[in-house]
Amino acid sequence: MQNSAEKEEFKGYLEKTGVIDALTKVLVGLYEESDKPSDALEFIKKHLGNSLGIDVDALKQENADLKAEVLALTQRVDDLSKKLEAANKQ
Repeated sequence: MQNSAEKEEFKGYLEKTGVIDALTKVLVGLYEESDKPSDALEFIKKHLGNSLGIDVDALKQENADLKAEVLALTQRVDDLSKKLEAANKQ
């Protein structure tokens, strides 16, 4: 078991890095919700990013867009590689 000095050091670390403030904001937001979410953990995950200035939904959309772009570019590379191969055979 950790001694009290280690606990205090860890608590200071959490305070210094803003973790306690961010968690407090999210938990207060959950407490103030008039319609409590069915999945409190999902609420915390979603809103923790928001309390840090991160738009989780925008990041998810950007990720999906980038995956689609990678797929399209991969297909383009395959198509161009086939055309180049065909041109080299002539």
